[in-house]
Order: sequence, then C-alpha cells, then structure tokens
Amino acid sequence: MSTMDQQQADRESLRMQACRDELVERIARAVPDDGISQPFPDMYLGRLSTPLERVHSVLEPSFCVIAQGSKETFLGDTRYQYDPFHYLLATMELPRVSRVLEASKERPYLSFRLELDPALVNAVMMESSHVSSPASGDVRAMDVSALDASLLDAVVRLVRLLASPDEAPMLMPLITREIIYRLLMGDQGGRLRHIAALGGHAPDIARAIRRLRQDFDQTFRVEELALELGMSVSSFHHHFKAVTAMSPLQFQKRLRLQEARRLMLGEDLDAASAAYRVGYNDASHFNREYKSLFGDPPIRDIHRLREAALDRVGE
Repeated sequence: MSTMDQQQADRESLRMQACRDELVERIARAVPDDGISQPFPDMYLGRLSTPLERVHSVLEPSFCVIAQGSKETFLGDTRYQYDPFHYLLATMELPRVSRVLEASKERPYLSFRLELDPALVNAVMMESSHVSSPASGDVRAMDVSALDASLLDAVVRLVRLLASPDEAPMLMPLITREIIYRLLMGDQGGRLRHIAALGGHAPDIARAIRRLRQDFDQTFRVEELALELGMSVSSFHHHFKAVTAMSPLQFQKRLRLQEARRLMLGEDLDAASAAYRVGYNDASHFNREYKSLFGDPPIRDIHRLREAALDRVGE
C-alpha cells in the first residue's frame, strides 16, 4: 500500500471511530434504561445491560446496526453474528432466534434498526437506474456485511435528528433514502434488488410468506399453495427454503409456536387454550413441538420466563 493510500485508510478509520463513538453516545442518551424505543416511525433503538438468552421473534425487513456489543441471529440453522463493524440486512418478514452476546452495565448493548418499506426500496431502485442490475445468486433473505464509513455516517445523521425533532419530518425521509441507496450500492445490493425486483421467484415467495403469516393458524396443503403461485411442489419447496432457510411447514410451525408463547405470557392463557388458538388440535403434539423449539414444555418455559422477568425487575 502506498503512503497516500495508507493515509486515506487512516482517515477512514478515524472517521468511522468518531461515528461509532457518537452513535454510542446518542443512543445511550436516547435510551437511558434497558428496553426498546421508537423515537420516529420505522426507527428503533435498543439498550441491554446483560447478555440475553435466545429470543424468538419475527423480524420485519430491516437494516440493523450495533453501536456497542454484539449479537447472533439464527435463520433456520444458519447463524449470523454482527457487531459495531458489521450490519445485518433482512429483506423479508422472517421468524428468527436472536441472542445478545456482549452487554454489561458499564458497556451496554446499544442497537439501531431501520424498517425498510419495499415500496420505498423499489422507488430508490428506479430513481437510481438499478432495476435491471444483475441479482446475486444467493437469495437468502438475511445476511451480514462489513459496515463502511458512508453507511455508518448516514446512520449517525439519522440518529442526530433526535436532537432536532422539528427537522425530522423533512430530513428523515432523505437520509432513509440515502441509506437504501448505499445498501443497494453495497455488498448486499444484489440481495436487496433480487428481493424487491419484479423478477425470479422472490415475489412469489414473498406472497407465500404473507399468506403464511396471515393464516398461520389455518391448515394448509403445500400442494395448494404451490398451485396458487403457479409452481410445482418441488420448485416451491426449493425456492422457499432458499429464501427463508426453512420449509413452508417449518416456517408455519415457528409462527404458531411463537404466537402460542406470546398468548401464554401476555394473555395468561393455559397451554391447551393457546395451542387451540394457533391451530393445534392435539395438545400432546403441541407440547412436543413446543419443547423441541424452546427447550422446555410450555408450563415450565413460561414459569422460567416470568421468573427471569421478576429477577430483572428486582435488580
């Protein structure tokens, strides 16, 4: 590397470190206690003071950045780990399992997440003349990439709007479009274009995901869903798993079990009632699948989660 190139690399490194430091400071100030805050539409900031056990949730299409700490996310059996030097991009609504790996009271885990509107992604694609760009061969709807200085700078400018809420309605849409543009131009641009573009099988799989999310408690036959999409059963299975890392039935099962867990925790339903609400007719079958996913039978799992919540309150 020449002296000039080294100097440029050093300047970029200093710029990124300054951005990371500012992001830590601003998120810590905006979220003084553990939890998640939504200061603006589509923007979420998080804070956690202790490493967290695995959490099951559905992730919307999102751009995720960690200011401090680290996290791992599982999509099917595939593990993605990211930290202040990497971002995670999810391009479809997916049931995932995540766990915060590094967090302490002295150095809490601090995060930023921006939900991505597919219509806005399409608009930016068309305006930047990248509709017909070749898509990546990897159509998996989630991945981790290195965070570059320009993308990190845009995130910091978005978070700065917390100090100028009157300017946010005008500037936030502009910075959001810039972030989408930089994602399209970056390492995962092909993935984002493939999922959003009107080509290949991605739109069909997106329709299938929406259908499964809306009617997760209903019995469905893979053959019928494949027929609706104009695909053979084997082709539907192949493309669905390529995007989600799960089969359609595994995808539906995760949605059902996550919702059953939420009903037992949030609405105080017993296991049998929760199972029935999410589409199970056999309680023993529900208990087996619940234990397989969460590690404990429903009663023991919910008791453990409530005990853990009480312990956190008492700290």
